[in-house]
Amino acid sequence: MRCLLIVFLVSICCISVKAQRTQSFDDNWLFWRGAAQGAEDTLFKDTDWRKVSLPHDWSIEDLPGTQSPFSKGALSQVSGGFTTGGTGWYRKHFNVPVGDKGKRIVIQFDGVYMNAQLWINGKKLGKHPYGYTSFWYDITPYVRYDRENILTVKVRNEGENSRWYAGSGIYRHVWMNVLEPVHIAQWGTFITTPAVNKQGATVDVTTRIKNNTDAAVTATLLTRLVDVKGKVIAEDKGQQLISAGKDSALQRSLTVKSPLLWEIASPVLYTAVSYVYVDNVLKDSVRTLFGIRTITADAQNGFQLNGKTIKLKGGCVHHDNGPLGAKAYDRAEERKVELLKASGYNAIRCSHNPPSPAFLDACDRLGMLVIDEAFDIWNDGKNPEDYHLYFEEWWQRDIESMLYRDRNHPSIVMWSTGNEIPHREKPEVAKVARMLRDHIRSIDTTRFITCGVNGIAPDKDAFLSTLDIAGYNYARTQYVKDHERVPERVMMATESFAIEAADYWMEVVDHPWVIGDFVWTAFDYIGEASIGWLGYPQQQGFYPWNLAYCGDIDVCGWKRPQSYYRDALWMPEQLSLFVKPPVPSFDTNMHKIDWSQWEWYDARDSWNWEGHEGKLLDVTAYTSYEEAELFLNGQSLGRRKAGRVNKFMATWQVPYVPGKLSVVGYNGKKKSKEVVLQTAGNAAAIKLSADRPQINADGQDLSYVTITLTDANGNISPDADQLLQFSINGPGTIVGVGNADPMSTESCQQLQRKAWRGKCLVIVKAGKQAGDITLTANAAGLSTTTIKIIATAK
Repeated sequence: MRCLLIVFLVSICCISVKAQRTQSFDDNWLFWRGAAQGAEDTLFKDTDWRKVSLPHDWSIEDLPGTQSPFSKGALSQVSGGFTTGGTGWYRKHFNVPVGDKGKRIVIQFDGVYMNAQLWINGKKLGKHPYGYTSFWYDITPYVRYDRENILTVKVRNEGENSRWYAGSGIYRHVWMNVLEPVHIAQWGTFITTPAVNKQGATVDVTTRIKNNTDAAVTATLLTRLVDVKGKVIAEDKGQQLISAGKDSALQRSLTVKSPLLWEIASPVLYTAVSYVYVDNVLKDSVRTLFGIRTITADAQNGFQLNGKTIKLKGGCVHHDNGPLGAKAYDRAEERKVELLKASGYNAIRCSHNPPSPAFLDACDRLGMLVIDEAFDIWNDGKNPEDYHLYFEEWWQRDIESMLYRDRNHPSIVMWSTGNEIPHREKPEVAKVARMLRDHIRSIDTTRFITCGVNGIAPDKDAFLSTLDIAGYNYARTQYVKDHERVPERVMMATESFAIEAADYWMEVVDHPWVIGDFVWTAFDYIGEASIGWLGYPQQQGFYPWNLAYCGDIDVCGWKRPQSYYRDALWMPEQLSLFVKPPVPSFDTNMHKIDWSQWEWYDARDSWNWEGHEGKLLDVTAYTSYEEAELFLNGQSLGRRKAGRVNKFMATWQVPYVPGKLSVVGYNGKKKSKEVVLQTAGNAAAIKLSADRPQINADGQDLSYVTITLTDANGNISPDADQLLQFSINGPGTIVGVGNADPMSTESCQQLQRKAWRGKCLVIVKAGKQAGDITLTANAAGLSTTTIKIIATAK
């Protein structure tokens, strides 16, 4: 009984320390878009500044005096999706209780794009140029306990500095850590599993403890490993003498009996709880999630997770969240991973920068392998004002931020040093590649190192030799000849064309040294506008295009035709049906160059082609079935073979007649369910569907509501484009609207949006009060429709 009581008391104490240790710092910021000379001064008047909560991105907001974030004259042009950056200022007024005097006060930023400069109470803290790495400052020397504190952040997203939409501002979370003078250092826990088998796993835990007092202390570290049920399954206690003003690392080894492994299908997570005591008084407590798993890779067995060969079904993903811009709400990050997992993906390449912590947390929970990528640029720039201006001074700090922050995530299996680095054939560039590799290995040797390399040829061998796994961008024709030349090289497509998906995937299937394929891209994104249609060379005349239009899944989270095709490549018993429009969906680029191949076929899941009666239309089934049979109004139009020989497609030419077009798949005598395209009538009703009808009343949680315009029979009206207007009641707000139209310049924040191809999206954010949130949608000539979302207190 006494033992149980001690455990209980320690748990309560841990909760108390944890509650004080890390606090959200997202609320009650003031924001000013534009110049604000002198705003770092504590006497500066900010009464006319706008109140915002984080995450925040001003580039997705309507430009002043307009109802659109897009402008033909935006400096970002095609690369940034015709959005505007500039300068923005943030100020936060806050109090620190007198009871915290003597503790360390640390402010942590998960990500600010870009060139952040920071002041506390008028005192300059420093700067952080890179927009994608996390950073922190100990503000203790400047904190005022008897009156208000003011934290000021200036953000400059200026000039041509990105090849995609980056967003602007404090677009990820901010935290305040309140620490005892003796505490676990920032990102100070490192967990590895060097030995794993069915009987047991060795779990090594290195914990760095910092002593901010003016005297040496003997710190006691108690480390407990806890399983998913909350049961303590292993523990260890050690002591360390730490000099005044210094830190010291304690390395401990624990054993977990009969471990449950972290796998794609069952991503089991354990928790390491680290308690720091001085003179038997608990000073700090940190909980760290981790997974027990092994990874190997070689040219004979490919990539293996826990001893089993896995082909990486991968996709490249930029960091924006469509209608939300770059705002990294936890739920937006989680939903992205959920949707990709549901579409067969088991791996993501974070292109071309470290993602948010929430994104990696979601990958851990859901079972998604990750390539965590550092940079798109080293010393040689791709834009005049991009990261090459800062690389020489900042690369080491930014690499360390990525590794120290992310190294406990079991989902991460590779560190990537970069993407399509210029002049990679030159010895001096290969030298930089070795420098990055060596520094990564000085921090973490438990994962592979890769890089996305284009222009694959023997002159890149010195560069590629710095990598454990060679990333081949658009180079599938090199796989066999390079294997014959360098037989031990492990390869993967770090980027590939969707239009060649079958060819790329069959290379993965056929060759063990080719471990996976990462398509460009898995999720559509803002910026690189129209590369999935108009392609290259790019020019201002592409406006109003603002989306890349090359993702398997569009910016609203809906599957595009190529996603259904990938289903047929990756999963059994898949069948879908698409029609080539009689008139191209968009104007084409008559000057598109040959190597620009990021488009998919012009394909619609529609059988509404009024005015084209009798005209032959190309109809294609994407299917993993051996054969498919097409029917028009109940009459068979014949069977067609699919399979590898026909690249998992079956095609027909069909004279357009309104009615029912359907297809059935066959594996021998086994018959699939019917897939139907039905000619629909005009929009007669509004249908609302929430991905989550219940959300947390935490001021951050989201529900994604799909609005569908249907005919009188409930069929989607595929060409409906009515303007929908929205209102909301209850403890929630609308934080984003979208429709996935790559040429729409409508506001992403106004309470209205046109439907595109019969659909649009509303993103609802919970407030901090529990209750019912009612979203109402209406359109001219249609009945008003509502949906209820319940916000519940945790």
